[in-house]
Amino acid sequence: MALRADSSQRLVALFVLGALLLTYPLMALFNHATMVAGIPLLYAYLFGAWGLLIALLALAVTRAQEPPGR
Repeated sequence: MALRADSSQRLVALFVLGALLLTYPLMALFNHATMVAGIPLLYAYLFGAWGLLIALLALAVTRAQEPPGR
């Protein structure tokens, strides 16, 4: 299974997005004593960002495995 060049670029872009989402300045915006559905806002943000990254990675890898003609 070889990844195409555009797939590699997508994976690098997702890595950069993940690094930005999980840096201190952005996480500090969500560090409040607010609850979302009974979960602290910071934890909801962390798990939401983590889940989003996993979903986007799965989509990128799935699209990379499709035949080039599709």
